[in-house]
Amino acid sequence: MTEQTSTQPLTILITGAAHGLGAEVARQLGDAGHQVVISARDQTAAKATADQLGEPVAALPVDLDITDDASVTSAVKALHEQTGRLDVLINNAAGYVDWTEMASTADLAAAHHVMETNLYGAWRVTQAFLPLLQQSAAGRVVNISSGAGSHEDPAFGLRSRGGAAATYGISKAALNALTSTLATELAQTPVLVNAVCPGLTATYPGAENMGARPVQESAPGVVWAATLPADGPTGGFFRDGEPLPW
Repeated sequence: MTEQTSTQPLTILITGAAHGLGAEVARQLGDAGHQVVISARDQTAAKATADQLGEPVAALPVDLDITDDASVTSAVKALHEQTGRLDVLINNAAGYVDWTEMASTADLAAAHHVMETNLYGAWRVTQAFLPLLQQSAAGRVVNISSGAGSHEDPAFGLRSRGGAAATYGISKAALNALTSTLATELAQTPVLVNAVCPGLTATYPGAENMGARPVQESAPGVVWAATLPADGPTGGFFRDGEPLPW
């Protein structure tokens, strides 16, 4: 992983960060001296985590449900009042993984919910916060994706699971496509947009039995993408700071 990261303090918003990977990314970015705001559907949970992590990590003072337009609009207003700026948006919130689901028999109502979170939620939040990001000299969007949305991941890719976890993989492939498309649109601006696969991470019971690594080992790849220098990559898909085919 290249070490060419931004050394200036940044203001960073992380969605779905009351626990797991998001909370660990917040901790590592806070330890590096950045102002980090974490959010969750229940802002009291985000506040409890922020209080535990301590300054410079704080909680967004409102609930943020990324599937709800009004909630996202309220979050933009709250963040503007709280910090007055935004340099980095980390779209970490994601829908539940059903590893048994197959495309041929999937409950499409449930599939729609996952897509609403993993694709449209990240899209909605990015659209809403983009005006603030465009005011930054170091605007960054980091979409937390997955090798499950890649054709090339040998362990969990689209061609490696026998069709299982269908909606999750499809939603992450779509998120990768959104990343590339938005990065192309913003190519002539300071805003860099990248997707990051954190690798199989122990964020749910039993994950270690599948070979998942601790959040402390997965978070640095997200931190890297959030703190890229002005000449850093955009429109890419990375794991641990290295390009990942998709």
